Amino acid sequence: MALLSNAVIVSVAVMAILCLLRLNVLLAIIIATLCAGIISQYGQHSMQEMAQSLDAVTLLKESIQNTIQIFIEGMSGNLETALSYILLGSLAVAVSRTHLTIFLLNAITKVISNHRIILLFSIALIACFSQNLIPIHIAFIPILIPPLLGLFNRLKIDRRAVACALTFGLKAPYVTIGVGFGYIFHTTIKKQMEENGVNVSLGDIGNVMWIGGLAMLVGLILAVLVFYRKDRIYAENAESFQVQDASMGYKEWVTLLGLVVAIVVQLQFESLPLGAFLGLMTIILLKGIAWNEIDDIMEGGLKMMAFIAFVMLVAAGYGKVLNAGGDVESLVNMIKLVVNGQFAGAVLMLFVGLLVTMGIGTSFGTIPIITTIYLPLGLALGFSIPSIILLIGIAGALGDAGSPASDSTLGPTSGLNADGQHNHIWDTCIPTFVAYNIPLFIFGVIGALQLS
Repeated sequence: MALLSNAVIVSVAVMAILCLLRLNVLLAIIIATLCAGIISQYGQHSMQEMAQSLDAVTLLKESIQNTIQIFIEGMSGNLETALSYILLGSLAVAVSRTHLTIFLLNAITKVISNHRIILLFSIALIACFSQNLIPIHIAFIPILIPPLLGLFNRLKIDRRAVACALTFGLKAPYVTIGVGFGYIFHTTIKKQMEENGVNVSLGDIGNVMWIGGLAMLVGLILAVLVFYRKDRIYAENAESFQVQDASMGYKEWVTLLGLVVAIVVQLQFESLPLGAFLGLMTIILLKGIAWNEIDDIMEGGLKMMAFIAFVMLVAAGYGKVLNAGGDVESLVNMIKLVVNGQFAGAVLMLFVGLLVTMGIGTSFGTIPIITTIYLPLGLALGFSIPSIILLIGIAGALGDAGSPASDSTLGPTSGLNADGQHNHIWDTCIPTFVAYNIPLFIFGVIGALQLS
């Protein structure tokens, strides 16, 4: 019964159920936050007073006000990350208005257009560039994939394999490498661990998260060479998708320079927002973007990234409310009595991470929620700091592949369904879930035990 009255358990369950019922993720997290605040220790105290007071409404109001105050204060923890997302989104839109991706596509397809296996791995490699080297996230998919659908059909490529290749590129680089979106992911882990009393460096995180990247590489190989290797026939659509001719002009070179500036500044100053801002300003000042297009570029960046940024903000606030109420410590103590050994603890922690990430659809937003629980629980179970870093990172990554609300699945579907022959759930979500979540889970458990 104690578990059923714990604010962490109840609020996470509420959030997961609401997400499964397709309520907007942002609203689901806010509702879960209010539930956590009211049920938590200060909320329970208010409820006890309400039972003996004629002014029950006032006491309940104070409880909710306290929750909202802590929630808003907690949101500040992810402000840098949210700003990074907005600026990177604008940078991605700027890149999408050039021929850079088309130029890269033409150069590659001339060499590998008749080799289906090499083509699939090359698509995964190109997708990797969108996270670290040229951080444009999913903006490249509507440009890159529709022109290739005719080629896929001619080679009888199963588009589920393409979906897995794209999801690998959208996810594995930020899990593994602390550059671009990987810098956001690793920094989020670092900051949340510091918020909960343990100081780590970005190097500490990079030293263990390669295990997650290796797990995803195994999943990609299985998807391409085993699960979805057989021929699959698609109908020829009346609409013709052709690869466009493209060349490197002034606009492309300036945009490429802006991307180089963004990466160099990020590495030198360890600030992704500053890097993205200066990269964008380089393109603007050198007239890679026309002055009258700047508003459109910024609005496009907001449309692409603002929702994810706000999900991360409210997720940080939710984590702050969970931590303030004292129920995390209570939950950790209860789980210690139930869990028998590190193996069971690692399995349980990763399973919870899978459920949360599947529900909210973002591994970045999951980190602030689970770190509050995992860090004290991991220490109580005797896990080393590297083991806890790995468990937090992989638990956050689990479920991003396979979640219907994740960019890692929505992006591939947007390109592969350009001719109406690719189902989001059956052809993207389920294949990517099988290909990546199972290896991540296995490697996460084994890695955590070996590092302890």
